[in-house]
Amino acid sequence: MSGFLAGLCIAILPFLALGFWLGRRTARPESLGGLGTPVEHATFQTLHTASLAAPPLRAGLTEETARKSARRLRTLLGTDALCLTDRQQVLVWDGVGAHHRTEIMARLAGPLDAGRGEAFRLTCDAPDCPVRWAVVAPLTVDDRVHGALVACAPRESAVLVRAAGEVARWVSVQLELADLDQSRTRLIEAEIKALRAQISPHFIFNSLAVIASFVRTDPERARELLLEFADFTRYSFRRHGDFTTLADELHAIDHYLALVRARFGDRLSLTLQIAPEVLPVALPFLCLQPLVENAVKHGLEGKADKCHIRITAQDAGAEALVVIEDDGTGMDPELLRRILAGEVSPSGGIGLSNVDDRLRQVYGDDYGLVIETAPGAGMKITARLPKYQPGVHSAARLAPE
Repeated sequence: MSGFLAGLCIAILPFLALGFWLGRRTARPESLGGLGTPVEHATFQTLHTASLAAPPLRAGLTEETARKSARRLRTLLGTDALCLTDRQQVLVWDGVGAHHRTEIMARLAGPLDAGRGEAFRLTCDAPDCPVRWAVVAPLTVDDRVHGALVACAPRESAVLVRAAGEVARWVSVQLELADLDQSRTRLIEAEIKALRAQISPHFIFNSLAVIASFVRTDPERARELLLEFADFTRYSFRRHGDFTTLADELHAIDHYLALVRARFGDRLSLTLQIAPEVLPVALPFLCLQPLVENAVKHGLEGKADKCHIRITAQDAGAEALVVIEDDGTGMDPELLRRILAGEVSPSGGIGLSNVDDRLRQVYGDDYGLVIETAPGAGMKITARLPKYQPGVHSAARLAPE
């Protein structure tokens, strides 16, 4: 990430220089309306225009995103025409001289293959066409050329060559950020699929076996458990969004624990202490349920006597503090460290490392799981969730199907 931010900072600097140049060359004090010097006004306008062009590009290089950003990019360069291309076609042409599309694409093979800029004269028989020169600047992401920014003007200009190259670098940074966002989304989706795949087959088998055992002796109880099972699986395998609310996650946990209690009876006791004000807090989907399943596994399946699980969610100012605690068998802290580091795979069930990794990806390294445990001393897992985080928005509760 630091490389992308550094690239972004480097790409902004040419805009400041471009704004300075525009201020020296074009701005007039009487047109500024009292908004500083000509240079300050031009610099502000340049950065403002760049900020308007950036959002579409953060979705990648497509015909739609190119169309939405081309006008802003042409304004930055002050050219008669500008086009954005991928490796096969012109995605958008903004300005005059659109009849040069075919010629432009025919001349792009060399610059795109070599990954270097180039300026060349255009052939045109139209006497009223102001476009005579084209400046090509490749758009690269991770050293791969994805397309080109082509600025067209009446005459050759060394300033335009340099400015087009710097704007193309800035566009490339936006495309790199888009690629990073898409990679992060694919990673999160893969991890959610991994969580779904790891939902214990033994849990599903045991739940259905418990339900079947009540069919003859207590049909109404069997029906209730079947509905709990249906609601839990529907939530776990939903396809709507990467995030959910704390309320929905706790609702799914309640379905899960209802099935566990049906199996283990009075061997499991549970304490819930939830502050109502934290229920709307958004968090990564399937983030807490694996922690509760871990508590059940180490609290019940690892010993013969009773187990108590305590779940609390407290309001802690700008954060929600969620704690899941059991009095089960616990774990060796060194083994836990190796599991979270990915050096050792957990034996069965869903590992804690998946949840820890996703929390760090979404909120930063300061928001990983805090786990306290020792052999025979149970386990206490604390998760801190910011109440407000850019880009973290929960999906609406999934309606019954």
